[in-house]
This record gives sequence, structure tokens and C-alpha cells, in this order.
Amino acid sequence: MSSNRQLALFLVIAFGFSWLCWVPDALVGQGFAVSTRTASAIRFISSFGAWGPLVAALAVTTIAEGRSGLLDLWRRVSRFRLGVPWYLVALALFPLLIGGALGIAILSGEPAPELPALERPWELPIAFLFILVLGGPLQEELGWRAVLQERLQERWDAFAASLMVGFTWGLWHLPLFFLPREEFYYNRPVWGLILTTMLISVLFAWLYNNTRKSVWAVLLFHTSFNWSHYVFPSLGSDVAGLSLFCLQALMLVAVVYAYGPRTLTRSSKMPGPTPIPH
Repeated sequence: MSSNRQLALFLVIAFGFSWLCWVPDALVGQGFAVSTRTASAIRFISSFGAWGPLVAALAVTTIAEGRSGLLDLWRRVSRFRLGVPWYLVALALFPLLIGGALGIAILSGEPAPELPALERPWELPIAFLFILVLGGPLQEELGWRAVLQERLQERWDAFAASLMVGFTWGLWHLPLFFLPREEFYYNRPVWGLILTTMLISVLFAWLYNNTRKSVWAVLLFHTSFNWSHYVFPSLGSDVAGLSLFCLQALMLVAVVYAYGPRTLTRSSKMPGPTPIPH
């Protein structure tokens, strides 16, 4: 199967699976009248929507590469040896950026928000594990990075490919903006989320390519991003939200300047897969 067909199949499955789960719930959320039993069934089906990218990743990998592709995918998921600096990036960068943005807002005169998560510190590791498994990272990262980023990097430089991934990633969330949800980013314009996913997708590609394409690394990174928004509600403030956007943009510029747009690594050659032992 050609690379173009793999990309097309991935997008059809990822968007098709997720949107078929989410769109009926979005219609109900916008006032489409259904019975209470039907609404409950729709809401239950909607809860599976986030798994679309993972389903698409497994389907495309199986069809295009078979058993060897699935083994390579698992090897990248279980690539735990990142080195201390990259573990620090994966776990600490977003808390610093998101917490820092909230700090900037407070220093500018904004009232300090309540931080209920920090009042129960024993719950923080539990929340991190919950987010890792059910809060987005596991459902999405094998799709966005291990399949989509990989295929796009075959024909575009890593920087351009990551922007395309980020746009796709943000657009995929569109039906969720028509549902009543508590998350701050679903209560703001959709273009804000798309711009954010484009910015941070470059950082994800930087981490992914510099850890020998470790899916484990970006799973932690994605978890850290979502967890940091849970701990530091920076998007509840316009000043903090704008500060966070600027901090992420500055980080992107620093990464591209230091590592170069071609591979986002110190090498001009894209890291390749590790050979499968026979």
C-alpha cells in the first residue's frame, strides 16, 4: 500500500470512528430531540470516540506492514530508556509553561484562582495515571505520532510535518466543541485549540525524533500537558491563556533554531527504525 493510501486510510478511520461516536452526541447537545433512553445510548457510544486514532493506527499498521509493523509499533511504545534530560522534557516542560503562564497572570494583577488539585497532592499521581490511560494520550499518540507524523516525515521535513499533524489533531476535536464540557479549551473558539495543537505538535515531534521515535516519550508528554491543565487552570484567564500561547511559541522558535527544521534533531538524517531481531 502506497504512503498516500496509508495516510488517507488513517484519516478516514480516525475521523470516521471518532466523529461517528461524537456527532450524534453533539446534535443532542445542540437541542436535537431524542428520547431519554436514546440519549443515554448516544452518550455511551460517544465515550468511545477518543479511541479513533488508536484504532486507525493499528488498522493501517496491520494492513500496510503486518506482524513486523505491529512489533515495531510495540517496540516504540515500550522504548523506556530515554535518558534523564528527555524524561525531564517529557514530564516537566508543560508544568513549567502552563504553571508559568498562570504565574504571569497573577503577577500582572489577576486574582489567583483556586487550585483544588494542589490541595490534595496525594491525588496528583493517580490523576496522572488516569489521564495517561483514559484521558487522551493512549487513545491518540500511536495515531498522531507513530503513524501520521511518520508518514508525513517521509516526504516533508519534520517541522512542516508536525504542523500538518497539529492541524489535523486540532480539527479532529471539532465535534467536542458542540458538547457541554467542563474543559476550558472546549469553551473557547476552536481555532484557539487548532493553533495550540499546531504549536505543541512541533514540540512533540522534537521529543519523538530525539528519543529514537519513542511512543512512550510522547505518551508521557501528552499526559503531562493534560495533567498540567488540570493542576494549573491557566485557560480560565485571558492573560494566562495569551501568556501560555506566547511561551509555547517561544519554545517552538528555540527548538527550531537549535535543532533545525529538517529533522528537529542534531542530525540532518531522520532517525530510522531499529531493526527487528530474527
